Amino acid sequence: MRFGIDLPPQQRVYGGFFIYSFCMGSLPPRLPDIQRAMGVEEGGLGFGLIGAAAGTLISLSLAGPWLEKFGYRRSILTLIPLLALFYAIASFAGGPLAFFLLLLPVGLVIGGIEIILNLEADRTEHQLGYRIMNRAHAFWSFGFFSAGIISAGVAQTGLEVHTHLLLMIPVVILGVALLLGRFEPAPHRTGGSSDETKGFATPTLAIMILVVVTLSAMIMEGAGIDWSAIYMRDEFQVTPFLAGFAVALGAFTQAVTRYFIDPFVERHSPTVVSRVLLSILLVGTLLIFFATADWMALLGFGLAGVGTSAIFPLAMSAAAQRTDRPAATNVASLAQTSFVAFLLGPPLLGYIAEHFGIRWSFGIGIPLVILSLIFADALGKKPLRHEVD
Repeated sequence: MRFGIDLPPQQRVYGGFFIYSFCMGSLPPRLPDIQRAMGVEEGGLGFGLIGAAAGTLISLSLAGPWLEKFGYRRSILTLIPLLALFYAIASFAGGPLAFFLLLLPVGLVIGGIEIILNLEADRTEHQLGYRIMNRAHAFWSFGFFSAGIISAGVAQTGLEVHTHLLLMIPVVILGVALLLGRFEPAPHRTGGSSDETKGFATPTLAIMILVVVTLSAMIMEGAGIDWSAIYMRDEFQVTPFLAGFAVALGAFTQAVTRYFIDPFVERHSPTVVSRVLLSILLVGTLLIFFATADWMALLGFGLAGVGTSAIFPLAMSAAAQRTDRPAATNVASLAQTSFVAFLLGPPLLGYIAEHFGIRWSFGIGIPLVILSLIFADALGKKPLRHEVD
């Protein structure tokens, strides 16, 4: 049965990324309320958040064959509404352990969605003959921004978190029906390796260098998602709306940069673009760490969104172009290893915040950005020329 809007292939990919991240973006602006309801410090909240990281890592490593067997269409139409449901259930957690356990299924679902949407973006890009990956991730950021703004406004009204997230479920179901109701998986790439990557793909030295390049962007993006609202609340005693707006602002500047950056990569090179972005990320991180007013912190979060925008997609392209192993193996290796940093890093920053202050959850990013700048040459000096067989 087919339903929803009839969209061109690339727009359906964009729609999938948008509704997926719209679903994800409702929770982070409400983390200050969840922390208050549980009555825990940042370390306890961070422990709970690791549940989603653990579930995602398991899913990324093991879910591929199950998704193939169940079918990508049925999987995506099922998993995104399930994600909204599991987020709502997790908001009822009374403590860190319950939060951890209730976020495990959230992570399992996220991993499956990530596999389907990124694979679909790659195959659609190959089918069309031009880049759409960065723009697809731009729509992820636009969706996260939209949900963040809505959640910030809802937080300002004082509506309970679980009521808010329960109300999001029918909204997400409607969005999935409209944007993905006519989804049909794109055909497999031609001319590439057909080898499947099962389980954890061990990173080579070259892949580990790419992990180092992406590390600061992954950590700082995750820190902005998990901790920016709490940072604004604790450091500047801002309103719930402004605390949530910090989350949304980073997503918005990230989205705009991702949407327009592909021509710059084609014109210059991944290394040049990454150095510019990492320099902007460094300035943003310094502003957040040393901010003496809320506007300085917000400016820092905005610049950090720009800086984190395209580092990971550029590294994924560099991994795919390596010839030492099948492209799928190198891509999986980079994705799995980097996701450890993205998903486990920011929750662990809660322990830093609890013992050294919330500013240090962002200050730890300063040496990481410098390290990424040192190894940025690994992304390649020549622009990627996209060719179709």
